[in-house]
Amino acid sequence: MKNLLFVLLTFIAIPGICQINQRPNVILIITDDQGYGDLGYHGNPIIQTPHLDKLAAASVRLDNFYVSPVCAHTRSSLMTGRYSLRTGVHDTYNGGAIMATGEITIAEVLKGAGYKTGAFGKWHLGDNYPSRPGDQGFDESVIHLAGGMGQPGDFTTYFKFDRSYFDPVLWHNDQQESYEGYCSDIFTGEALKFIEQNKEGPFFCYLAYNAPHTPLQVPDKYYKMYKDVDPTQGFDGDDRPFPEMTEKDKEDARKVYAMVTNIDDNVGKMLQKLKDMGIDDNTVVIFMTDNGPQQRRYIAGLKGRKGSVYRGGVRVPFFIQYPGKWKGDTDIKVNAAHIDILPTIASICKAPLPKGVKIDGKDLLPLISGRTVDWENRSLFFYWTRKYPELYNNIALQKGPYKLVGHTSFDAGINDFQLFNLDSDPYELENLVGEKESLARELKKEMDEYYHELVTSPHLVNQPRISIGSDHENPVYLNRNDAAGQRGLWTQEDPYGKWVVSIERGTYDIEYVFVKPVEGQGTLYLEAGTQISQKSFDMDKTDKLIMEDVFLPEMDTDLIPFYMVKGKRYFPLLLKITRIE
Repeated sequence: MKNLLFVLLTFIAIPGICQINQRPNVILIITDDQGYGDLGYHGNPIIQTPHLDKLAAASVRLDNFYVSPVCAHTRSSLMTGRYSLRTGVHDTYNGGAIMATGEITIAEVLKGAGYKTGAFGKWHLGDNYPSRPGDQGFDESVIHLAGGMGQPGDFTTYFKFDRSYFDPVLWHNDQQESYEGYCSDIFTGEALKFIEQNKEGPFFCYLAYNAPHTPLQVPDKYYKMYKDVDPTQGFDGDDRPFPEMTEKDKEDARKVYAMVTNIDDNVGKMLQKLKDMGIDDNTVVIFMTDNGPQQRRYIAGLKGRKGSVYRGGVRVPFFIQYPGKWKGDTDIKVNAAHIDILPTIASICKAPLPKGVKIDGKDLLPLISGRTVDWENRSLFFYWTRKYPELYNNIALQKGPYKLVGHTSFDAGINDFQLFNLDSDPYELENLVGEKESLARELKKEMDEYYHELVTSPHLVNQPRISIGSDHENPVYLNRNDAAGQRGLWTQEDPYGKWVVSIERGTYDIEYVFVKPVEGQGTLYLEAGTQISQKSFDMDKTDKLIMEDVFLPEMDTDLIPFYMVKGKRYFPLLLKITRIE
């Protein structure tokens, strides 16, 4: 009996031993605008990333891993295992970065299997109910709004300008909260708190850094590491194409490298914490980035940058390790993509996939486990244009080593396309369309099938709506990132803008916040379908105007607010809507 008691006490006392036969924890780390070449492990002799390099060396590395050319698209595919257009995501702002609430996320899949779930950093899939992290399966979240801190949609940091990454007001479980420090350090610290609280597991931690996205702000400690460095030097003997860099490009590269080194230190803290808690063997750690670099710098010779369907825009690092189960230091060459993450994590964690949902991704576990797969020639579809896909413009279909690229008009002939063999031409320099016209036509036929299927997706055709008046969110803050209307809606004072909403019957106070102060005699309008409310003002300069006691019936509509003065319409930067009845 004493021996049995000793065994039980030992089992309890040894950190991590209780997780031996338990589903693994999962930490998914993704950075923002960090390109394939922004790692020492990928041949960059300037950048200092010792922790990420060590992680890469110990991991299973997917060497041909692809994402979307821009951030919201990658994140929606990552969360759902589906092409972004199926989820309703079709732009990075302009109201196009709201994922339909009917989508089933990794967090929801794992939560159904008993996991605690946390999201920290950049969400970029909808800032209002029912599209926030807490509405999509996350128990805990600390995020910024919109596509980036300091952007007009992230109104709690926008007005901090060149200090928007420092001491920010963030959203903790959908409530504003003030934090001290640098954003990447804050997101890491909050993720570590979540892990500490749930170390008995299993947990899923989604750590989505907004760095090194613009604005390029970084603590002086890290900038000083690079301030005297020439980012074009040190590549002697490397025959991969290298871009021409202006002095601004060089300065941007210094700041980006500093931001990445800060991320590297934070990843190092995370990995050390797992060891200290004794749960590293039973924790799957994934590191990846969301697209290629925004600025011109070393990208390991790849063509194109963020926004491009060439490899420089869509090929990213991907490292995955599970120390207690897998042999590390392994390279996998088969094409894989962001859509594969959900089915792979579900497989690793023995969590059932959602039923009745078309999953575009594949389970990578057989590849990782060294088993033979029969999908070396699978197809991957890429696109990026503002608003919605433009047929044959910045669009690509990759199948095995061959990739068909369109940068042409909707009625273009096959010879207006580009065809590359990535095995023999990894930098996409030699167009083979004239030599392999038959193959190009086959790939174009498949590209057409993808395009026409995806642009008719129900969640794309029926735009996800922001809920107004729900008990789940009151007040509602409508920001510029989720405003639709004219293209390129950003910080203009007088654009045509609107929000696509679903309103519950009630009485509301509506506060308009403008980009710059307005003044003079004018009229404030609120158009909601067939119902228009207006109120006249005559005042000195102010950046806020309020309509009180506005009755709105239940409706699905476009909400169009503006202030009209001397024939000019002013669209608000932000609309705060409070249900009072």
